[in-house]
Amino acid sequence: MSPQRTNKKRSGKHRGSLDIIADILEASKGKARKTYLMYRCNLSFKQLENYLNLLLKRGLISTIEDNGNNASLFKITEKGEYFLETYRGLQGLMK
Repeated sequence: MSPQRTNKKRSGKHRGSLDIIADILEASKGKARKTYLMYRCNLSFKQLENYLNLLLKRGLISTIEDNGNNASLFKITEKGEYFLETYRGLQGLMK
């Protein structure tokens, strides 16, 4: 799987895959629907699907059924929280 980059910029550079993953994990700290994640992270539906599949396989997010709307919600896991902490630590070292 090769997630594509988007036009959103950070410090004048395009986001890499780890930046996008961190954005999705951050946005999924509360229960979040696909459309919310798609708009919040500035991704196409196909890009989001690729990333969500990767994050689910790696155990960084989990799904919660929303029976009222017949849709899945996504929520960050403890492993995902650990990833974010580590990612932020690495970003701090790069400053």
